[in-house]
Amino acid sequence: MVYCRLRKREKPMTTSHAEQLREEGYAIIRGFVPPDDMAAIERAVDDVYAEGMKHPKTFRHGNLMFELLNDPAADKKIVLQAYWFAWINRVLEEQRRHPRYLDALEPMLGRDIKHISNQIHWKHPGAKYTFYRYHQDVRFRENKAVYLGLDDLESSWITTGLAVNAQDAGNGALQVFPGSHKRGYLGLSEGGTIMAGETPEQHLIDAGLDPADMVQCELEPGDLVMWTLYTVHGSPPNTSDRERKFILNGYARASASPERGEWAFRGGASTPLGDEQQICKFERLREEPDPVYIDDTWTDEARQAQS
Repeated sequence: MVYCRLRKREKPMTTSHAEQLREEGYAIIRGFVPPDDMAAIERAVDDVYAEGMKHPKTFRHGNLMFELLNDPAADKKIVLQAYWFAWINRVLEEQRRHPRYLDALEPMLGRDIKHISNQIHWKHPGAKYTFYRYHQDVRFRENKAVYLGLDDLESSWITTGLAVNAQDAGNGALQVFPGSHKRGYLGLSEGGTIMAGETPEQHLIDAGLDPADMVQCELEPGDLVMWTLYTVHGSPPNTSDRERKFILNGYARASASPERGEWAFRGGASTPLGDEQQICKFERLREEPDPVYIDDTWTDEARQAQS
């Protein structure tokens, strides 16, 4: 069962969004990107998708990655996710470090900000794999020793999600559990993929979460939602005839990530990507820099083929 509770009012883009993030573990900034800019961003997202579709299967080159799948329900090849596409798309490279992001992040992260994750998620109508099980992003900090301030979340680490198109329960919009960021790591969906089905309600209850507390983040194009590394979140499947396009950028106070991440802002100045990719979340960047195709093993179909 999918539980939805809609918030009638969200905080505007003032320091109050920082207060909401601290108290509830998430905040929404309505109209973060104006419509004209969103039109250009959506075109750029579509360009990234077209670039990904040139590959026969999942492809990685450094931090840049396209995750592809021959989806059995959609009966076609699709791109599920793209990582660090900023390296190949000028519009989205500039968007990740636009001054509006500094305005939103500075109350929590200051003026020296590293960029850790750069992703696009697509949820295709009719596809099988459009779930994201409930989880906490701290799970994906593989080498936790190089990430500082993991216990100082509201002033060290923030993930942002930009709605490229309208998003609601029907096409699988983000869902969060307010206040869950104060409970520490709960281990939800640990030990497996987060994309292969719904989180059983009992798993939430066992973790001390009330399913009725879930908040559905309904978003219009240009709305930005923010959450912490410990905020429990996920999203339901796309059961509509509409796609969902969602840009995720994860940022950190530079002092909390001295060894990882690309610069977004230095002293408040927007900072473009340099000549060499920096280690972000892909810990083996230096050992595996060359282009490579990857066989996915996490789907039901792949596991059945291996058994």
